[in-house]
Amino acid sequence: MIVASLTLKNISKSFGKVAVLREVNVHVEEGAFCVLLGPSGCGKSTLLNIIAGLTPQDSGSVLVDGHPVDRLTPRERDVAMVFQSYALYPHMTVGQNLGFGLRMRGVSGEEIEQKVRDVATLLGIEKLLGRKPRELSGGQRQRVAMGRALVRQPKIFLFDEPLSNLDARLRANVRLELKQIHQQLRGTVVYVTHDQVEAMTLGDQIVVLHEGRVRQEGSPEDIYSRPADRFVASFLGTPEMNLYSGRVTNREGRAVFEGKGFSLDLAVTLLEHVNEEIEIGIRPEDVRINDAESPGLQAEVEMVSNIGSEIYAHARIGGARITVKAPKEARLNKGQTLSLATVPGALHVFYKGRRL
Repeated sequence: MIVASLTLKNISKSFGKVAVLREVNVHVEEGAFCVLLGPSGCGKSTLLNIIAGLTPQDSGSVLVDGHPVDRLTPRERDVAMVFQSYALYPHMTVGQNLGFGLRMRGVSGEEIEQKVRDVATLLGIEKLLGRKPRELSGGQRQRVAMGRALVRQPKIFLFDEPLSNLDARLRANVRLELKQIHQQLRGTVVYVTHDQVEAMTLGDQIVVLHEGRVRQEGSPEDIYSRPADRFVASFLGTPEMNLYSGRVTNREGRAVFEGKGFSLDLAVTLLEHVNEEIEIGIRPEDVRINDAESPGLQAEVEMVSNIGSEIYAHARIGGARITVKAPKEARLNKGQTLSLATVPGALHVFYKGRRL
């Protein structure tokens, strides 16, 4: 399989007076699995259509292996796209659907048959080749849609929220299969989703988009552990990060965050922001429940969420709410008072929306 790198330089796009993309710059190494992640309306599907050549950009350039492809048709760009809707031909069998793109390119019947068989085996649908789409389940149809892209062996695979029509359990299974397929083929993938779990599971590289701009780009670990701004911090994580607005004060040479009815010690370096407004973020798993007698933030439990594998306490500290990931053996009740402490080094600090 021939794989290629992808570079987007200053891509901008507007529909009428609405700016959908604003000077987007992204580089995807060959063989990488890049996820475009963001809420609905952030421009990620539009960006994918621009890469495919289905939508022209207003400015900027798309480069494949360093060569501009802006003047090339979708077919000439040698990319394959998998849509949210399966877009299968209902009158064709699975085998005919898989081989359709190759037939349109004049590939010989013998070669088509071999490639279809290979991809069907890879996806575990070899027994379905004689069926029509109406005879398939949603998961099987999605595998056929992916197979139609795989059989072409393009330079770049483009996926536009391909699993969103599947139920949660099936989506998790197909997600794992897709990850395994990528590890086998090592093709270059650009994958659009609004599902952060999907992005963290699949991506080598995540590009977080919001309001048409790239807010952060990096590995899943970097983006989760060191969010670049308040939006990324709040968007990634389930339950989401606890975020609080307050002011930095100097308490006997120590920088202290004064929130709504509570305070937290900060790094000494933040003394330069004394009397300034900042935001702090604490992920639920970075809050520790101390023994009742231990000093710490005093929180009153308002609700407990037990989802089987994890327990979360939803509590109140001062005038703010906090979500805490509790040990599985914890016995928590509404109205109970907890003593809380943050894990050292796990506090996220934002000044004017940007990470400090």
